[in-house]
Amino acid sequence: MTYRIAGIDVHKRLLAVVVADVAVDGEYQFERRTFGTAPEQLRQLAEWFVAVGVDEVVMESTAQYWRPVWDTLERQWAPARRSPPGAPPTAGLLHLAQAQSNRGPLGRKKDFPDAERLVRRLVAGELILSFVPDAEQRLWRTVTRRKYQLTCNRVQLQNRLEALLEEMHLKLSSLVSDLFGPSARRMLDAIAEGATDPAAVAALASQRLRATPEALTDALGACADLHPVYRRLLQLALTERRGIEAQIEALNLEMGGLLRRHQEAVQRLAAVPGLGVDSAQQIIAEVGPEAAAFPAPKQMASWGGVCPGAEESAGVSYSRRSPKGNRQMRRLLAAAANAAVKTKGSIFELVYRRLVPRLGHQQAIGAIAHRLCRLIWKILHDKVSYNERGPAVTRERLRARTAKMIRELKTLGYRVEPA
Repeated sequence: MTYRIAGIDVHKRLLAVVVADVAVDGEYQFERRTFGTAPEQLRQLAEWFVAVGVDEVVMESTAQYWRPVWDTLERQWAPARRSPPGAPPTAGLLHLAQAQSNRGPLGRKKDFPDAERLVRRLVAGELILSFVPDAEQRLWRTVTRRKYQLTCNRVQLQNRLEALLEEMHLKLSSLVSDLFGPSARRMLDAIAEGATDPAAVAALASQRLRATPEALTDALGACADLHPVYRRLLQLALTERRGIEAQIEALNLEMGGLLRRHQEAVQRLAAVPGLGVDSAQQIIAEVGPEAAAFPAPKQMASWGGVCPGAEESAGVSYSRRSPKGNRQMRRLLAAAANAAVKTKGSIFELVYRRLVPRLGHQQAIGAIAHRLCRLIWKILHDKVSYNERGPAVTRERLRARTAKMIRELKTLGYRVEPA
């Protein structure tokens, strides 16, 4: 019985493709072909796989160049694939192998041998395969990761703006905690538009600002004789800030529309201490609305990189360092753990206080992230709700948190009707 596996060594403009019948004994006989990465060439690749009866495909995760190949084969090859009788359960599947698991001998980098090595190591079970969700979930990931990049750009812009203000001798950041807050925005807009009276600019600040009008006037004194070039640079920075915030707002609405069918899952996740609506959306984009790709919570914790490692030899443990895991999920869990331990009266605060004297802050946060990951799997996989069991749970706090969640959901475009 023939069972054919194709290996693809992916490059930006070139695909080195090999096909071999792995059901025969002895050395594999590979058929080699080269394809381009243009849409027409990828369509021809899918048609060739169907014509020669390829049962399984494995490719390398080379940068972002594997994505068009995967999308084309997912649409045009996998649906036309028909598994023969007695074929293994992996028949008709696409596999994405991590590049480091297919490394060859030093100085032996060649395209077709790399593709052949992919096939051999897939059969031997030596490849580390990546989790690739379906097309809809990949679209969610694209939106949430783009939003995270814009958030990082916003923080970088704020740092650059603070450096520019220091060069302009405007000590506003010493008195205002958030340069993008309402008070700071009004004052900076006035300076960029040409205001020269420090007292008039200081009067634009909110009365709730802790800084006194006299201190603000002194900090903004340099705007009286500011060079016009500095005003134009400040105007450019403020325009960039408005553009970034407009894009973030648009992505919020876009993500709210994409996850409207899974609003209940978003609400159940947002109720966990340390999480909110935004982080719940990002987690669902990474693991799916039901975490169906992970049969058990420990597998999801290992994939997320928040479980202890196991590096042993001859019964001796050499390292318990956590695996790298999915970078986005690990970042989300670490941020959620740091926020959860600051939630007064929550069970995570109690566990953190119990662990930190023995483990230290970093390892204690890792333990909290591990608990959060298992809890997230339980909420998504079993469709259960979170009930806080900490000692400081009161009706007022629950009501305040519910009101905050409703405001966040409405901001992101959801429709909430209290029961």
